[in-house]
Parts: sequence; structure tokens; C-alpha cells
Amino acid sequence: MKKLVFIAAAATLLAGTVVAQESDGRNATTGMVGGAATGAILGGPVGAGVGAVVGATLGGALTPPPPEVVTYVQQQPAPPSVVVQQPVVVGKSIPETVVLTPIPESPNYAFAVVNEQRVIVEPKSRTVVQVIN
Repeated sequence: MKKLVFIAAAATLLAGTVVAQESDGRNATTGMVGGAATGAILGGPVGAGVGAVVGATLGGALTPPPPEVVTYVQQQPAPPSVVVQQPVVVGKSIPETVVLTPIPESPNYAFAVVNEQRVIVEPKSRTVVQVIN
């Protein structure tokens, strides 16, 4: 029974993350509300608190960069590409060995070229927020 509860919680949190990602700049708030609701259903008041924190973190981490950041990254000369074994996907962090190039006008974002792809990263967590093909 416990397995079923954990699987349901994980599926619901993932669904909440997708909804949070599609919101318009309110990702952390949407993630927090969705996580709290899921946590309350599965774990009562304590679950609501844990779900709110997890939902806010996941929702906030996936905020897509503004168009001017994407344009900046596309127009910059490409630094040497770094090869990593893991796939580079939105929501996952990149290894510490990858050197990030800061974006001067947007300190909340940095970029790198990983596996021949430009990626925009949240520098504090090193989480990929967009992959530019």
C-alpha cells in the first residue's frame, strides 16, 4: 500500500511540475499550490508543507528565460563544446566540470555549449532551463 501512495505522489508532483512550467511567470507559486494540495491529500498537514516546498522549488527552477536572454545566447560566439555522458535536458543539472558563461544583463542565467548544444542554465543550481538547437 505504501508503494502505491509513493507512486501516486510522484506522478502527481510530476504532473504539477508540467502545469507549473506552462504558467506565465508564476511557476513557483503554481508549483507550491499544486505541491501543497497533493501533499495534503497524501500526508495531511505535514504532507502539505513538504509538498509546498517541493512544488515551489521545482516550479521556480523551470522558469523559461526571457526572449532577450535566448537571443543573447544565440548571438554569442560559441565557447568550446564540453562532452558529458549524461543527456542534457531541461530540469536536470549539468556537471560542475562544465564552465558556465554569465549573461551580463541577466545574472539569473548563464550558458554553455554541451554536447554541441547551447544550453541556458540557472547558475546557482546549475539546472538547465532551456536547450537551444
